[in-house]
Amino acid sequence: MPPIDTGKNELKTRIQELIDTNQVIVFSKSYCPYCVKVKDLFKELKVECKVVELDLIEDGTNYQEMLLEMTGQKTVPNVFISKTHVGGCDKTLQAHKDGSLQQLLNGENEAYDYDLIVIGGGSGGLACSKEAANLGKKVMVLDYVVPTPKGTTWGLGGTCVNVGCIPKKLMHQTAMLATAMQDARKFGWEFDETVKHNWETMKTAVNNYIGSLNWGYRVALRDKNVNYVNAYAEFIEPHKIKATNKRGKETFYTAAKFVLATGERPRYLGIPGDKEYCITSDDLFSLPYCPGKTLVIGASYVALECGGFLAGLGLDVTVMVRSILLRGFDQDMANRAGEHMEEHGVKFLRKYVPTKIEELEAGTPGRLKVTAKSTESDEVIEGEYNTVLIAVGRDACTDKIGLDKTGVKVNPKNGKIPVNDEEQTNVPHIYAIGDILEGKWELTPVAIQAGKLLARRLYGGSTVKCDYINVPTTVFTPLEYGSCGLSEEKAIELYGQDNIEVYHSLFWPLEFTVPGRDNNRCYGKLICNRLDNDRVIGFHYLGPNAGEVTQGFGAAMKCGATKEQLDGTIGIHPTCAEIFTTLDVTKSSG
Repeated sequence: MPPIDTGKNELKTRIQELIDTNQVIVFSKSYCPYCVKVKDLFKELKVECKVVELDLIEDGTNYQEMLLEMTGQKTVPNVFISKTHVGGCDKTLQAHKDGSLQQLLNGENEAYDYDLIVIGGGSGGLACSKEAANLGKKVMVLDYVVPTPKGTTWGLGGTCVNVGCIPKKLMHQTAMLATAMQDARKFGWEFDETVKHNWETMKTAVNNYIGSLNWGYRVALRDKNVNYVNAYAEFIEPHKIKATNKRGKETFYTAAKFVLATGERPRYLGIPGDKEYCITSDDLFSLPYCPGKTLVIGASYVALECGGFLAGLGLDVTVMVRSILLRGFDQDMANRAGEHMEEHGVKFLRKYVPTKIEELEAGTPGRLKVTAKSTESDEVIEGEYNTVLIAVGRDACTDKIGLDKTGVKVNPKNGKIPVNDEEQTNVPHIYAIGDILEGKWELTPVAIQAGKLLARRLYGGSTVKCDYINVPTTVFTPLEYGSCGLSEEKAIELYGQDNIEVYHSLFWPLEFTVPGRDNNRCYGKLICNRLDNDRVIGFHYLGPNAGEVTQGFGAAMKCGATKEQLDGTIGIHPTCAEIFTTLDVTKSSG
């Protein structure tokens, strides 16, 4: 092949790549008044455009010749939007007048089946799809639950609704009622019969409620004209997916834009017997039988919450911890929550990791033998349990959806997707929200907020971005832990020990006094930034109704609350939350 052709081919490839990777590209000349007009139009529309000034680059004339060959247009400006050739100045201005420019910018090329396809029918995906449909777009949602190794599966709505926050809080409430009954006797309630718990009744009640939510989501999508497909989605091209339903039937769909909202699933241990004999939180909430004597492996909030409510139902519970409790949370608070569990019957096996799980006897529940080794010595221990629950973290569901066919960058270590502050991946027409985002919160309300705001930016002309700072959250351990802002460790790392002040106090809720339990086991702590007017940068609460208490303080921190403002707030008496209006002891005072 003559060398000149290689050069031409290379140039053509280079130009095509510019067209493919930029939503808007203008081939221009810096002195041309028509080019200036077009560039100003995009500025006015607040649309980023890539400009190639042909008079300022070395082989500008070659570019112009090649563009003539590719488009039949020799003049500048030469405008492409979403890989579509728009043309020169007049054609671009005309397209702006008749609305077709906006359609191209929104990716509404008639060539696609949908304006938006959302992959994942959890909290984030549903919020995003409903909002986009509200704004008049043609939207599809694909959702498919791959059964767990135990064969558990569930309906529309994602982790939170089916196997997360909702059943967790209801089962936590079940355990709280056991404590309330013990307290009741001290308050004068007399009941003779021994009280026992029926797992089957609880499970059925919880699952019936979840079933009603699943149904509600389906109806809501139908009402909003979102096309819901119960099928597994996988990219085969940057704008095209293959959807496989449970019978294995394949259907293909294209869209101008995509939102990835696939969420996460529990991680297994990779040891003999883990998938065969253990369960995860995905199985626990609809387990058809009472789990009996249970070993919980892990120290995540899922581990402590599940271990906590199982113990509250009167079961024999052991938690096996590799290193620390609640990694990523304030360690002072995490350890206090753990100590309370230990005082209330949960056994902790610290610094051990399991090496194999064997079945001694099948059944509902059966009997399992667990072998574990110390992380600090060669010691090996064995134990017998009815149920082993693995809660050692979660993995992003991004490895089997064909992202390699799209060019979307994924962190190979954890499968998470890096995005910019608009939830956009490195591929401009593909966005991601929720638990699969790198370095962001794995919380339902965060995914809902991000999904809704993303749809409004894409289709409603909004510029509001999701705020990932000072997100309040609660861990529903038997003694609940609510937090907002920085942990003490993080505050010290960011501002230095000398520049923060920690105000703290133990307290005894009035409702615990008559039953005489947990005296001074509850705890409140504020972390303030001395360099900034003692602004509150960390809020931590261990006690009853932590979620209800933390929510309001989360709003206060969003408004920039200082210690002085909290001191000036009159408390509600007698409550636990009022402790934060009277804190005067600092950690530095000893």
